[in-house]
Amino acid sequence: MRIIPAIDIIEGKCVRLSKGDYDTKKIYNESPLEVAKAYEAHGIEFLHLVDLDGAKSKHIVNHKVLETIATQTSLKIDFGGGLKSDKDLRIAFESGASQITGGSIAVKSPETFESWILNYGSEKIILGADVKGTHIATNGWLETSDQTLFDFVKDYHAKGIDFVICTDISKDGMLEGPAFELYQNLLSQVKVKLIASGGISAFEELPQLQELGCEGVIIGKAIYENRISLKQLENFILG
Repeated sequence: MRIIPAIDIIEGKCVRLSKGDYDTKKIYNESPLEVAKAYEAHGIEFLHLVDLDGAKSKHIVNHKVLETIATQTSLKIDFGGGLKSDKDLRIAFESGASQITGGSIAVKSPETFESWILNYGSEKIILGADVKGTHIATNGWLETSDQTLFDFVKDYHAKGIDFVICTDISKDGMLEGPAFELYQNLLSQVKVKLIASGGISAFEELPQLQELGCEGVIIGKAIYENRISLKQLENFILG
């Protein structure tokens, strides 16, 4: 199972929100690069980088942060937040993203998102399935669509999607544990490479997610709040 720490960016700084609410913003570090280098030093190979300014303004904003981390570390970065056009996507890949995550775009403009899967391939494009209850949320989680998680993922899996990041918004940033049941249900219905996200609060949850069949896990606040140490993650990766 891939260990994927998260760096969320607002105004070039490393922040975390609770339940996606911008009013709960807490700055953890002025330098995302410093944070990324600390991850790399502990044997971590992957990074989930989210452009929260981009998610709000509906176009890529913090691509310079992406470029800085991509050129100064060897981390494989999946980048999301505000990717709405072919131009946004091009900028993200040119700035060093290994993969991109599309969430709102997959709901609001399926033709565009499907063209990305065709043009870039399923290894490069991750489906972002953010859920409120069982419905897909969009636009930085400010809106809820009428699509259910299971139908949404099944539909895109049929169109070639392999990787899915699923975030239970009610758990995100709350340090109360991930949505085990939701992930179990999803994996029993569709065979995707599922990346768990939201609510990770303790190291013990990682083997449990691995057991469920998750391909990766995104960890954010639990690292910043010292609930999970980088040393623990290093040991987990080394197996």
